[in-house]
Amino acid sequence: MLGRTAQNLFWLSRYIERAENMARMFEVGYRMSLTSRREGSASEHLISMMQAAEVEEGFSRKHKQADVNAVAHYMIFDEENPSSVRSCLLAARTNARSVRTALTIEMWESINAAWLEFAEIRPRDVTGARLQELLGWIKQVSHTYRGALLSTFLRDAGYAFSQIGNFVERADNTARILDMKYYVLLPRATLVGGDVDIQQWTMILRAASAHRSYRHVYHDRYKAWNIADYLILRPEMPRSLGFCVSWINRTIDMLEEIYGARTAGHDAADAVTELLEGTTVDRIFEYGLHEFLTEFINRNNRMTDALAESYNFY
Repeated sequence: MLGRTAQNLFWLSRYIERAENMARMFEVGYRMSLTSRREGSASEHLISMMQAAEVEEGFSRKHKQADVNAVAHYMIFDEENPSSVRSCLLAARTNARSVRTALTIEMWESINAAWLEFAEIRPRDVTGARLQELLGWIKQVSHTYRGALLSTFLRDAGYAFSQIGNFVERADNTARILDMKYYVLLPRATLVGGDVDIQQWTMILRAASAHRSYRHVYHDRYKAWNIADYLILRPEMPRSLGFCVSWINRTIDMLEEIYGARTAGHDAADAVTELLEGTTVDRIFEYGLHEFLTEFINRNNRMTDALAESYNFY
């Protein structure tokens, strides 16, 4: 497979997943802001969300105040924000057009239809209940594309690059969602363990579509240790770091079988795996949750760079 085709398929999956993830991150920041009036400014939760998503600097250059409308527009519609939902859907469609013959009809139609529908939305009309509906629609777009990919795509190198892109992006987002909790509680240690703390952890689970499944696994109230364990280490939770890394390794091994060679990308994936293997949630909190997540994100990024170099993305 040509490096350019591999690159487009990898980033196509990343952009579709990122669009969903931006919707998830904004939703949890938005919900936190609605429950924060008792202990401080609602905007701090929106700011912490943007810090975790690494878009706060760009936002602050354009806006003086982080109110819901301004943040929603920047996260969803702003053309100058490279991680906005609009930017992600457009980039996904552009990548899809570049490799249209490598995609199935169902994959292309799901992306093209999503972009055409999104392009018709007027940002000024998206407020209140319509904002919540839009966030749900964005997540559904991602699920539709994933369903088309898993149901119709030939299990070859293109499939492997698509899967790696998806799970690299998903792992990055889960780490950032968890890290957002660190940013929220960092200046307010007195809130840890209180009702507000529990509400925020609950919203973190909702952002990862893990609210109900958590109860099936732990049969317990929401506890920081259990939630961190669930979203970092549990191999059966499809948005956990452990689950994502397992799928990355599985599909990188596919590439080794297809091309008959091990690359620097494999070594970089091993470095990500080593961070998770043999550890426990107690050790993670002892080390520092924020520090652990930062190291994971850094290793995940280095793996992307190694894959790009190994398979001639550039």
